[in-house]
Amino acid sequence: MSADLSRRSLLKAGGGLTLFFALSAGSALARDDDPGGEGAAAGGRLPGSLADTPRLDSWISLHADGTATVFTGKAELGQGIRTALWQIAVEQLCIEPADLTLQTADTGKTPDEGFTAGSQSLSESGAAIGHAAAEVRAILVSRAAERLGAEASTLTAENGAIRAPGGRSLSFAALVEGLDLALNATPGARLVSGAERRFVGQPMPRLDIPAKLTGREAYLQDMRPEGLVHARVVRPPVQGARLRAVALGEVEALPGVLKVVRNGSFLGVIAQTEWGAIEARRKLIDLAQWDAPPARPAPGAVHEWLRLAPAETNVIAETAGLPPEGERIAATYRRAYQMHGSIGPSCALAEFRDGQLTVWSHTQGVFPDRDAIAELTRLPQSQVRVIHVEGAGCYGHNGADDAAADAALLALALPGRPVRLQWMREDEHGFEPYGSAMISQHAARLSREGRITEWSTDVWSMPHSTRPGTAGNLLAGQLVEPPFEREAPRPIPQPAGGGDRNAIPGYDFPNLSVRSHFIAKMPVRVSALRSLGAYHNVFALESFLDELALRAGVDPVAFRLAHLSDPRARAVVEAAAKRFGWDSWTPRGGMSGRGFGYARYKNLAAYCAVALELGLDRETGRVRLGRVVAACDSGEAVNPDGIRNQIEGGIVQAASWTLFEEVAFDAAGPASRDWGTYPILRFADVPASIEVHLVDRVGEPFLGTGEAAQGPMAAAIGNALAQAAGVRIRDLPLRPDRITAALGA
Repeated sequence: MSADLSRRSLLKAGGGLTLFFALSAGSALARDDDPGGEGAAAGGRLPGSLADTPRLDSWISLHADGTATVFTGKAELGQGIRTALWQIAVEQLCIEPADLTLQTADTGKTPDEGFTAGSQSLSESGAAIGHAAAEVRAILVSRAAERLGAEASTLTAENGAIRAPGGRSLSFAALVEGLDLALNATPGARLVSGAERRFVGQPMPRLDIPAKLTGREAYLQDMRPEGLVHARVVRPPVQGARLRAVALGEVEALPGVLKVVRNGSFLGVIAQTEWGAIEARRKLIDLAQWDAPPARPAPGAVHEWLRLAPAETNVIAETAGLPPEGERIAATYRRAYQMHGSIGPSCALAEFRDGQLTVWSHTQGVFPDRDAIAELTRLPQSQVRVIHVEGAGCYGHNGADDAAADAALLALALPGRPVRLQWMREDEHGFEPYGSAMISQHAARLSREGRITEWSTDVWSMPHSTRPGTAGNLLAGQLVEPPFEREAPRPIPQPAGGGDRNAIPGYDFPNLSVRSHFIAKMPVRVSALRSLGAYHNVFALESFLDELALRAGVDPVAFRLAHLSDPRARAVVEAAAKRFGWDSWTPRGGMSGRGFGYARYKNLAAYCAVALELGLDRETGRVRLGRVVAACDSGEAVNPDGIRNQIEGGIVQAASWTLFEEVAFDAAGPASRDWGTYPILRFADVPASIEVHLVDRVGEPFLGTGEAAQGPMAAAIGNALAQAAGVRIRDLPLRPDRITAALGA
């Protein structure tokens, strides 16, 4: 279990080529103008993350037996990125698929690519790996040309060998001796592309699925290393409370308890068995005495509070055209606090041995988490290693980083033993960072010809990224004594944005004005939830477009196309409408409403359009989702099946958010502590069918897909419900009680 940080030792043990390894000092996802790593854009002359970590040996290691290891700083989160990056590497290196291994995020082995966030893994790591692999292939071809006495242009790389006309060849194994890849990449590597491709563009089976389907060790929660002990933490009864006193002796005397750890308001217990840790935790809860937390806004008043709270206001888009004409129409849309709702509670393993702290975590950013844990534990960064292992639940800044910090503190108290720390369900629901409540206010002028002549948007939101970069952003860092100071939250800059993500319309609107009102103060803890502000902003924008189309007496799809000039945007809108049968649709089979939604995620990533039908039980307010049809343009498709997985998953998750999910509050704060108080989509509520049609753009840059469907799906549901109910509901979620109240009104 003790960590070996040396790749040199690893390769020596396998008889492979020893390469010096260098990490960049910075990360493309951790710049001062990009807090949270949600808004970085690949840039520079070298593609993607290669611009920040240009050394070839940071990405690729060739072994003496002809096999290779490719390194990525990105984490497999269930989005299939491990498979897609493996496909790119196999394609560009021209190696046998079985001979290439992909190593994901590990601060002891991989390049620092910051966070796996913002649907940027392919545009950043995929582009870097593809270019690096192509350049390494070219180096091997050049070496083979020297040995074979042939022109490099006459040689081909295939299945781990370089072949010359006439049948002569040299294997990769024969070419690696003496090869030093401690070189900076150079622009212009020739990529395998078009008809040459064998792997990219093909629906390859996911590498991570077999273990999950067969019940083998697949998740961090499954790990049971030798010598393992179990731990639990005790959270305050409400957020913000401080621990005044606790009688530790009674718990320390319990059978099987190895250690009770208190540091300020941080309280945890380590035991021989998991049940022993749970029982000890219950006893600590009974014994702990807490001071009252600071006052919060009254339950149900969060949106009023948002409008009145001090805000940093920025104009993020402004254009002027001909004087606007026509009727002015306005509408306001609201979103409740929502949570990640990870099915598997957050978990981490940590071991402190021989002065080295190793943490296994399902964090989305091993390097930022390493930095925060080092600060929290007051250890040098060189003595802290964070290794990513998949967790059963993700999609944003959930409790993974906090669980890693909890485990680290507890492991320091019991050196030499691997400590497994898992949250309880009430910990997960009550203390994970939520997705911020939001308000969007739209106004537009509509000419008599049915054209939008003026558009304005105002968005109010709290932060959408408070990810750990310092110990003060960890729960444990806020509980220890003295507590670490929290980082001042900052808005994520455009063009990606945070709370204002996708607030700027992707349509051709003259006289445009979009303002973002960023509220730094947080009455409850908030951070990144899948798609950040885009989910709400697309719902609001696309709902308002439907309202305007209805006012103009124009079909909603035709109304969108009339204001949309981007040919790729038009292509996905037209594809979704055609595949759905939009023009010929009529109510039938209990389906009484149809709806449409479109967006280009972040206005710079994947294009996605969704059309659907739904039925409404007017007595109960329950919505039944029928057929859902989506069209997506993700640039060049690496794994078409993987893209479909992401769009389908986004559609189901967005349906849950839109119809059910809302954090409940009482006078003490968040009151959603289990699935009864935070209902989610059940099997009976999933759409009857989902079709995803891809618009593959071979040769075009990769576009992020993982968060593209959330906003369009929400808007399509809202628009279909408005048709079925005959009344528009503008507050998320579209709960049955809201629907019946609107129908009654």
